[in-house]
Amino acid sequence: MDELDRALVNTLQGGFPICERPYAEVAARVGSDEATVIARIDSLLARGLLSRFGPMYHAAQMGGALSLAAMEIPPQDFERVTEIVNRQPEVAHNYARDHRLSMWFVLATETPAAQQDTIARIERESGYPVYNMPKIREYFVELKLHV
Repeated sequence: MDELDRALVNTLQGGFPICERPYAEVAARVGSDEATVIARIDSLLARGLLSRFGPMYHAAQMGGALSLAAMEIPPQDFERVTEIVNRQPEVAHNYARDHRLSMWFVLATETPAAQQDTIARIERESGYPVYNMPKIREYFVELKLHV
């Protein structure tokens, strides 16, 4: 990452402007131009330095469901199950843990019933149970990583 990439990441962690030309607004904040900002964001995504760039929706407030899920997957089957889980559009992100429950992922669906359907589909395709852990209470912890 060069200086402009770092400035973009640090600036975008604070939010994306809601205006007629948001990329131009970001460009003004980092001392660049709109086309360069768009190209740099595309490059950061392509290089895997950003895993995602887009809005975060509060699924439950929109009538949907959001929860953390875990699975106990043997190491020899982890890659196969990862492909199954990551293929689901309802999975926001998936990560490995050094724990008995070795795979953890976030499910966000349009309806609570769709969440149950997704869990059932993952269980059916993988052959392993999904431990669904819907949130009981929400806490907001704002984490910004200065790069």
